[in-house]
Amino acid sequence: MKKRVSTLILLSILALVSCKKEEKKVVEKKQESVKVFEPNWESIKKHYKDPAWFNNKKFGIFIHWGAYSVPAFGSEWYPRNMYMDSAQFTAQLKHQKDGPSKEFLHHQKNFGDQKKFGYKDFIPMFKAEKFNAEEWIDLFKKAGAKYVVPVADHHDGFAMYKSNTTRWNSVNMGPKRDVLGELMKAGRAKGMIMGASSHYAFNWSFYNKKDKFDTTDPAYADLYSPKGKNLREPVSAEFKEMWWKRTKDLIDNYQPDILWFDFMLDTPDFREYRPKLAAYYYNKGIEWGKEVVLQDKNFYEEAFPAGTVIYDLERGKLPGIRKLPWQTDTSIGTNSWSYVTNWKSKTTNSLIDDLIDIVSKNGNLLLNVGPKSDGTIPDDQKDILLEMGAWLDMNGDAIYDTKYWRTFGEGPTEVKKGHHSEGKNKAFTGQDIRFTQKDGKVYAILMAWPKNGKVLIKSITNDDKVKSVKMLGTDAKIKWSQNNNGLEVVMPKKKPCDYAFVLELSL
Repeated sequence: MKKRVSTLILLSILALVSCKKEEKKVVEKKQESVKVFEPNWESIKKHYKDPAWFNNKKFGIFIHWGAYSVPAFGSEWYPRNMYMDSAQFTAQLKHQKDGPSKEFLHHQKNFGDQKKFGYKDFIPMFKAEKFNAEEWIDLFKKAGAKYVVPVADHHDGFAMYKSNTTRWNSVNMGPKRDVLGELMKAGRAKGMIMGASSHYAFNWSFYNKKDKFDTTDPAYADLYSPKGKNLREPVSAEFKEMWWKRTKDLIDNYQPDILWFDFMLDTPDFREYRPKLAAYYYNKGIEWGKEVVLQDKNFYEEAFPAGTVIYDLERGKLPGIRKLPWQTDTSIGTNSWSYVTNWKSKTTNSLIDDLIDIVSKNGNLLLNVGPKSDGTIPDDQKDILLEMGAWLDMNGDAIYDTKYWRTFGEGPTEVKKGHHSEGKNKAFTGQDIRFTQKDGKVYAILMAWPKNGKVLIKSITNDDKVKSVKMLGTDAKIKWSQNNNGLEVVMPKKKPCDYAFVLELSL
């Protein structure tokens, strides 16, 4: 009996040792696998492939929300502009005359001297008492969005998450809640793809440093940055290392599916960190077992070589098809990304037209909302999101999971190219048409209702054997004919919706 027990014990020990060895092999193999990407462009170009899932989702929500929502004046750059007291700085502001900025004057009138009441003093006022992550996610789902990208930290230096690298974060101060974490949890529970954006690199030179402001007080250098008073002081090695630790903290603890970066990362100051970031994040994606998306503007130089990240355009579009996936980020607000009391919303029609135009050119739309400081999303923004969602419920077949066609569209209205070009674009007409395709069908999307009740689609030639034509959202029989000039379609008597109109062509 003793011999049998001893044998069983020995066998158990051997089995345990064997299991431990196997576990060690698995861990070692996993560790090897996450080192696919090396921190150089040759390695990244060799191994990187744009995730197909991103190109299929088409529509996401951006969220600019932070302590800058408390003054609710100017824009999310209030923290910078409230210290702009002279022409030296205001010259950097568009449409701003020499002298103090409007934010500087507003601050002194409403909050007092910037030495006694600085930006830091807004943080205790940022309480987010009505913030409900699940309600936000429900709204975004109703809007038809497939992914959400909250701002994790803006130029102001305040982290909207539980940071392990700065005391200036939403768990320690202000709301005393992990805003990003709550949104991540609520979004993922409801099938949303969740990302995060980092604007922190520009924190280095975001604030004007003068002795008459609190920005030079060393007690707050970890919020206002350790930069000195010299406007041209290059980014220090210590700050860049802090940026890197902060970025890794965000990646490691929240595992964002999408990681979006603002313009400062594109500058020469951060050149050595860009391949380091891409390799680290892509390897983490492999470790997590998912394809992740890194987004950048390539604002000042080709910071990230083509085909190594998803290209992003701020408040601008492309005039034609880009075969590599890309994205436009823009705001519902024409005058701000964060909530301001004089917020001006775009029209639902213009935003739906933007979405269609972008998708026809192989892009995605990341549309920003600006909640109030208490955590409520204003009704005018809600209404627009719900109207977009209703349109997508009816016409989403022409948007989601589609590919670009042989031409993006036709019509007289041209689209301007580049960052911050949206203000130069004209409204689309009934002669403007955009195309997408999926599952053997081509979708011809009319950007407005044709004036004479019929439309000629010139891009559909005699070589395209049209079998049937229907309009999404209606059972009305569509009259059509095909000739040498194209496909002529007679519109139904009643519009199926209030905005763009989709013809589904079976070829």
